[in-house]
Amino acid sequence: MAGRAAVPEVIWARPERTGRGPKPAYSRRDIVDAAVRIADADGIDALSMRRVAAELGCGTMSLYNYVPRKEDLYELMVDAVSGEYELPEEPSGDWRADMTGIAYQTRAIMYRHPWLARVMTTAYGFSPNALRFLEWCLGCLVPLDAPPGLKMQLIAMINGTVMATVANEQAMAERARGLPWSEAEEQAVRGAYLMGQVATGSYPHLAQLLAEAPAAPADPEEIFALIIARLLDSFDPGAKGQPVSGEPFTEA
Repeated sequence: MAGRAAVPEVIWARPERTGRGPKPAYSRRDIVDAAVRIADADGIDALSMRRVAAELGCGTMSLYNYVPRKEDLYELMVDAVSGEYELPEEPSGDWRADMTGIAYQTRAIMYRHPWLARVMTTAYGFSPNALRFLEWCLGCLVPLDAPPGLKMQLIAMINGTVMATVANEQAMAERARGLPWSEAEEQAVRGAYLMGQVATGSYPHLAQLLAEAPAAPADPEEIFALIIARLLDSFDPGAKGQPVSGEPFTEA
């Protein structure tokens, strides 16, 4: 494959373009923007160098002068959408509120780009926009009395939790679209089955929980707010377990 390195390299340290010839009519960012448009419209499985080349009106092999591997293209795409974070110049001074806001922004970005969870990896954590994001989050956490390593864990846990939550929401929505009945009808049938199983006496701990515990929230917004609040509680000894207000989420 043209331009493919035999040793590890960082795409960000690679020149914008290798090879000789006249100045091209497009840039690496043009390639990435085309790839993001394709993945947004048709999913990550529809993305290929051939498809990107067709979108740009160029030869497939010429793209490898800019992006040696498809994995590099994924890394460039992740960084491009990571530039969508709206980060104020300075943190507010309330680390819980700031990190809650980050969680909501992450969720919104993942809904705008449903393919993101499929290609995101910790190997991409040091791209330009990832470093900008990390630096800002660490600034938010200055008021938190915790070792630096624990602060890094908090940032990673927020990202991982949001990713897992959104992936589950998207999978549930995709499944529901393929069913011949409503979600409410299915929940009613499954709930009845569960209660029938509990009534057999084989699951005493579960029976006690269902009898004593308050009803869990069903609204995805309430569930998400509760998950993030509980996560932040684990880093905040003085927390009372109340969700911190964040920007309301609307699916893009």
